[in-house]
Amino acid sequence: MKRDGVMLTEFLIVCPLVFLAGFVDAIGGGGGLISLPAYLMAGIPPHFAVGTNKLSSAMGTTIATLEFARSGYIRIKLAFFSVIAAIIGSSLGANLALHISEYYFRIILLVVLPLTALYLLLNRHALNPKMTESNHLSTSQVVATLLISVSLGVWDGFYGPGTGTFLILTLVGIAHLPLNLAAGNTKVINLTTNVTALVVFLMNGKVMILLGLTAGIFSIIGNFLGASYYKKFGSAIARPIIIVVLVIFFVKTVWEFLD
Repeated sequence: MKRDGVMLTEFLIVCPLVFLAGFVDAIGGGGGLISLPAYLMAGIPPHFAVGTNKLSSAMGTTIATLEFARSGYIRIKLAFFSVIAAIIGSSLGANLALHISEYYFRIILLVVLPLTALYLLLNRHALNPKMTESNHLSTSQVVATLLISVSLGVWDGFYGPGTGTFLILTLVGIAHLPLNLAAGNTKVINLTTNVTALVVFLMNGKVMILLGLTAGIFSIIGNFLGASYYKKFGSAIARPIIIVVLVIFFVKTVWEFLD
């Protein structure tokens, strides 16, 4: 199906929500849970919605990644190997997705999301670890980070939504990275997966370029403000935002499952 024109109502629905998605994503991840539904609510066909969302998300994530890098939240070597691991995992996940129906995607989400929300609710310090000034990361932290990158790379290729949130949760809760470093590493991985997917959709003609570029500007502003907020006020708002995102995602999944 070819899609050429863009209506004003599509801009009016998509752009404000993409701005909010960028702000949320820069702080706690999960912005895709807002931006992708925005495209769908505007009546964009699913394949075009996903492809165009990748364009606007990649633009916004680039700004957030640069802001986190300027703040010293990204370790180049760790990020480099994490990206490689995530690409490997994403390729495996995409191949798995070809053999599993959407019905089972929803079943998996209905199990994973409540458990994640429960973990956050019971562990109030999940996103507030002790911040150290040490530049040293233990071998176990590095290995755990790479395993998480592969695993959530599989998830991103297999289904996708919520990857940023799950990355932060696991990098902090399992790899025991300082939150700032976990947030920075998450941005690098998300940017890589966004750009990789965008290339695929562009090659298949499934991107509404004008809408995507316009929404991308709003995503850039949202990500910039979100990253700036994070630098000034820290992680205090990350936990409630992630919980809200998970609840919205869960309700959306249940609704689709029962529909």
